[in-house]
Amino acid sequence: MTTFRSEDILVGIVALGLLPWIGWTVRRGLRAGRLPIGRGHIVRTERPGAFNALLFFYGVAALLMAAIALDLLFHIDFGFRS
Repeated sequence: MTTFRSEDILVGIVALGLLPWIGWTVRRGLRAGRLPIGRGHIVRTERPGAFNALLFFYGVAALLMAAIALDLLFHIDFGFRS
């Protein structure tokens, strides 16, 4: 299935737009000592292991969003497409 260039640009811009939101969430979570997960929060002092794991997953999500945006906007082939 082929996609139009405009679809790639639109999805790439949306993926790129999610990066500041993820960064803002992590920065606010580190400052407050609690990260959101679903409708709840993980508090650093109560569950430090879970807090660090969730922080890691936020970082992985940010890296994947950046890679997807680069792939779609600049056609850098990371192997995400079939």
